[in-house]
Amino acid sequence: MDFEDLREAIASDNPGRSRPALASLVDVPAEQAEPLLLLGLRQNDMLLRQLSCSGLGHKPTAAGWDPLVQALQQDPEVAVRAEAANALVSHSLERAWPLLLEAFVRDDQWLLRCSVLSAVAEHPAMAAADLLQLARLALADGDGTVRVGGSEVLGRLVREGAADPEVAAQARALLAPLQHDPDHRVVAAALNGLQG
Repeated sequence: MDFEDLREAIASDNPGRSRPALASLVDVPAEQAEPLLLLGLRQNDMLLRQLSCSGLGHKPTAAGWDPLVQALQQDPEVAVRAEAANALVSHSLERAWPLLLEAFVRDDQWLLRCSVLSAVAEHPAMAAADLLQLARLALADGDGTVRVGGSEVLGRLVREGAADPEVAAQARALLAPLQHDPDHRVVAAALNGLQG
């Protein structure tokens, strides 16, 4: 594999060359892939930036953290911001959580919010109280898909109630009125969660 050729292809501004070049890094060790993924993150092509974020999540390195934070906070495309959120969790949930919470509050795009929910919802190290806080924010969203995600998080908290009975009780109390939500998907998620 000629890394100079790959570098030239990724920087070419030609999606037909840059995307396959970036995709070819899948089996390359993180240290070798990192500079090329970071280069991809600086390109104009939205999909290339999104793929670069994904690659930096699958191959976490210290140098990848700050560019991912910048992508989460500043990229003009929500798909890139959403992928950066996922990638940051792969680096470190503990470091990523405050950034993800801030992004969830600041960025009202449903794709970003759903990505944050999915990135942390099933993470074994995620604190129940933090999940409850995120679910409350999701339930206040105007988008039904985000509210479904929040309802599913509450369902998880109910199912895992033995670990934190107080949080489980609060989650159950938040789920109960959702049985009458105007969005049938939210109702279904609430009913499913309450059966936990």
